[in-house]
Amino acid sequence: MRKRTLTTATTLAVLLSSAALAATPASADSTKILPVRQTGDIVVDGVHKQVFVSDPSNGKIVVTDYAGNVVKQLTTNLSGVFGLELSADSGTLYAAVQDLDAIAVIDTATDTETTRYTVGDKPLSVALAGGKLWFGYGGATQGNLGSVDLTGEQHEVTLGQDNGWYSAPMLDAAPGSTTLIAGAVGQSPVELASYDVSSGTASRVASTREAGSNLGDLQVTPDGKDVVVASGAPYYQQVFKTADLNEDGKYVTDAYPNSVAIAPDGTVAAGIDGSYEPDVYVFKPGSGEAVRTYDFPNTGQTSGSDLLASSGLAWAPDGSRLFAVSRNSEGVYSLREFDAPAKAATTVTVDAPATAPRAKKLTVKGTVTSKTALPAGAQLTVTRTDLDSPNGKALAPVTVKADGTYSFTDTPPAGGKVKYTVAYAGDADHAAAKASDTVDVSRAKPALTVDNNGKVYSYGKDVKFTAHLGTTYKNRTVEIWADPFGSDKTDKLVKSGKVNSAGNLSVVLDLKRDTKVTAKFAGDARYQPRSATSTVGAQVSVSTSVSGHYRTKNTWGHTYYFVHKSKNPVITTKMPYLPGRKQKFEFEVYYQGAWRAGDAEYFGMGTDGVSKVEITGNHSQDVGWRFRVRSSYINGSSGDTVNSTTHGAWKYLTFTS
Repeated sequence: MRKRTLTTATTLAVLLSSAALAATPASADSTKILPVRQTGDIVVDGVHKQVFVSDPSNGKIVVTDYAGNVVKQLTTNLSGVFGLELSADSGTLYAAVQDLDAIAVIDTATDTETTRYTVGDKPLSVALAGGKLWFGYGGATQGNLGSVDLTGEQHEVTLGQDNGWYSAPMLDAAPGSTTLIAGAVGQSPVELASYDVSSGTASRVASTREAGSNLGDLQVTPDGKDVVVASGAPYYQQVFKTADLNEDGKYVTDAYPNSVAIAPDGTVAAGIDGSYEPDVYVFKPGSGEAVRTYDFPNTGQTSGSDLLASSGLAWAPDGSRLFAVSRNSEGVYSLREFDAPAKAATTVTVDAPATAPRAKKLTVKGTVTSKTALPAGAQLTVTRTDLDSPNGKALAPVTVKADGTYSFTDTPPAGGKVKYTVAYAGDADHAAAKASDTVDVSRAKPALTVDNNGKVYSYGKDVKFTAHLGTTYKNRTVEIWADPFGSDKTDKLVKSGKVNSAGNLSVVLDLKRDTKVTAKFAGDARYQPRSATSTVGAQVSVSTSVSGHYRTKNTWGHTYYFVHKSKNPVITTKMPYLPGRKQKFEFEVYYQGAWRAGDAEYFGMGTDGVSKVEITGNHSQDVGWRFRVRSSYINGSSGDTVNSTTHGAWKYLTFTS
């Protein structure tokens, strides 16, 4: 049914084309969404490094690269396209197109259809054997075998070579073989038959009805001696001898087997249609235990994982990769690529102490486990990553003990987060693996201060702030940040640099608001990060002027504004504007040798920062009395808290006749 290996003639070409890849690290497993509604079959072209997936519902063949990226979609009237087969040199793809009663022939170098063979009704599958292209065809109660002579100029089609099938059978054959295997789809029990096609026609050799029920896939081993069958039941992939179809072993998986793919070296990938078990199992030839399993994630909306599509497995011809088609509960199909699947999965654990003192010896231990034993004396690489070696420093290799454990000691020279990464490079039978653990290694606490804390300065004062850093290891850089009060201002880096020989770094700030100044030290390999703050106050600028007077005179120890009793003096106050800001206005009278306060009031500031207060009343009664007024900003009471409380100067006035 499918071509998953190469003949001797093309093996050399594949090796040469793969040789350039050997020097590069193997890629990680990958998954890409396929633009399909259904899948029928999957084959891998190792010469051109591409994967073909048939989509019967959309009538197309999707072509991807090894990473799953779609490079082309063959959509030229391929309604019902199902079974796929590659020629021995991987230059030609044959596709059974059921709804057209035809086999499409595609050039894999250009991914274009070159011709089409008209064959029997509803061809389901195709397989190369004995120099011919064989196909299973026929609707219900009309299953049969046919062949296409690929050597003749006319490509003669021969039908009706075994009409004993209920419907179109599924086919497969080993490369270069003259034995063809066929299996009944949709029957229970499944009928399985072998044919000798060496004469050019199909001669039935053996048959059996012991191949379970609900056939999902089958494939002949590369040596042609066995056929592996994936039927919904029993819950394992059965093995039959091709010579007589007697049972010859099994590969134990789980409920509802539906796929099988065999690599050129005989490694078997067996898949199931199961939501809560591993989806793919990889076996060494004849082995009873899987060396590796893959459990798909859940990308849909149900509780179970994504499912493997029937006939959804295929190997790269060099055995380096396994491809699987999966679908989720939303009907989304994906192509999954697994790197080095024939190697047993390896698990490395690392257990390091949570904390440790710097420059003191610590012990790291762990395990290396796999389903197959590691070679004696297997070694692990160890890398320490810390502040002194951010790109990692290789430590002495560690040998795995016979029980799979290991341990080593180290004296971390740097403090902070120290990561130990332990890796196994892998071998012919084991996949590479690595793990890491982190130790919080202690660091000394450096001295760091910033001056001027608690001081209050006049508005707009240029103030010098000095951060002082004590002893450190290598890092002598300090940052100074300024955070003016108020939600409309943000913390800002105002200076960064190395401290001088005295350990100082200074910056001058123009203070117009209360400000928190923070010095920050990022730490180094031996001293921990540190910060220090200094919060200082900044007053507002308050200016007060009087208008409506007719003269001023220095008397009673102050400058007085003289106002006619017929005038209402106006007190104008200016201060920096902020939304909602108000001034506190105080009015006092001198009585019996002391200033007596009236009730203070708050007046809003205009957006220009100006507030005017007119003093009204019957000033005839005020003649001869002494008054004074003052405007102030009161932190909190004046509508905001961005400045320190600031009192303006008293203004003195008196009324005359």
